[in-house]
Amino acid sequence: MFGHSILRMSNAPRPWKRLGATQLTRTRVFDVESVRFEDPRSKSERDFYVINAPDWVNVVALTPDHRLVLVRQFRYGSAEISLEIPGGVVDGGEDPLAAGARELREETGYTGAVPRLLGRVRPNPALQSNHSHLILIENATRTAATEWDRDEDFEILTLPVNEVYEKAWRGEITHALVLDALLLFWPHWQRMQGRAGGVV
Repeated sequence: MFGHSILRMSNAPRPWKRLGATQLTRTRVFDVESVRFEDPRSKSERDFYVINAPDWVNVVALTPDHRLVLVRQFRYGSAEISLEIPGGVVDGGEDPLAAGARELREETGYTGAVPRLLGRVRPNPALQSNHSHLILIENATRTAATEWDRDEDFEILTLPVNEVYEKAWRGEITHALVLDALLLFWPHWQRMQGRAGGVV
């Protein structure tokens, strides 16, 4: 027997009880808390650091000729230029689908069909409390002027879908949330290729 099938249910992890939190720092993009949890087995208590950030959105934008809208931008954490799909912060009270359409328009000037949710992931549940919503917008065409924030500077490009996947497999796309979005878009792309007889 392999994998989880050999585990006894008594060994299954249980949620730890959250006892309280102390805010350590507040920034314009996230807050950091020290959160005290109680171990359900030993009843011992420990403090853990948690990053509270707003939810994010990442957008797979597919053009009518089956190209994906991409951006290149400098990322301060890696100090490198990163090839990505458009994305950004979900504003307070904003619907994630609306946020995806807004971010796509602001960053690239592209708009398209009604956004659809591909999925929702935890960027890093070991440290972060937020979600990233992965959105699909088809029939994307450039119809608007870009609206970049002060610190934003993008190269906007479109590439054939299969070429984007080749770049991902070669390690030329390293943003984990972009790779998540491409993973969830893959079944949709396979169905599109099947309907087109494998030629798109």
